[in-house]
Amino acid sequence: MKLENFIKKCSSILAGMVVFFLAFGMYMSFKGYVMNPDGSIVLVQNAQASEKVAKDGKIAPNLLIPWGPQLGSNSAKVTIYEFSSFGCYHCAQFQLKTLPKIQENYINKGLVRLIFDDFPLDKNSMQASLLAHCFSGNKFFRVADMLFDKQREWGSSSNPKEIFLKYAYLNGLRQEDAEKCLSDKEKAEEIMEVRQFGIANLGISGTPSFVISSVKGREIIYGAPDYETFEALIQKYMPEDKK
Repeated sequence: MKLENFIKKCSSILAGMVVFFLAFGMYMSFKGYVMNPDGSIVLVQNAQASEKVAKDGKIAPNLLIPWGPQLGSNSAKVTIYEFSSFGCYHCAQFQLKTLPKIQENYINKGLVRLIFDDFPLDKNSMQASLLAHCFSGNKFFRVADMLFDKQREWGSSSNPKEIFLKYAYLNGLRQEDAEKCLSDKEKAEEIMEVRQFGIANLGISGTPSFVISSVKGREIIYGAPDYETFEALIQKYMPEDKK
């Protein structure tokens, strides 16, 4: 009888493990990851990406890049597409240290505009993206700055939802509206589509990544350059009459 109970117990454990790994696989697939045979987890990469992004970082001029929240004028001559995760340390450094200088010297003068494209790296950063998208216009970027500034607080929390609801309240959003945003499946799917676009068409596998675009061409930059490097890139793609 004891042996029979032991076998039943083992069978239940094995069945539970199978269900766990199936659910885990579906979850990681949703986030854009796959598991290799050796157990390592990697981002899904598109084999055709190299045809769209050349070795020198140039991008096909007819490639339509997703359009997220915008900072700056529609008439700006240079556009920076920022693929960013709210849970990424280097993204926070760019947003809080480098972007204010770009904004002061170029965005506020109507020369450059920045487009924010979400590239969440985990569940918490996806929730942060959903919260930020509760807001529009310049307020999106104010909330984004808060999320980057408080990254350690919510990033290490076992219950980040309560923290996100607090941020929503501090920015004038009712709890019930914030909860709707945090559970917005349609917006989550849109965010994941942007993320998969970056992987498949731009070869992005980490954050932050940037596309610099103007009538003079387009170029992708992986990683977070310092302000001086960004300024050189802006000048490179700025029309001659605007320099």
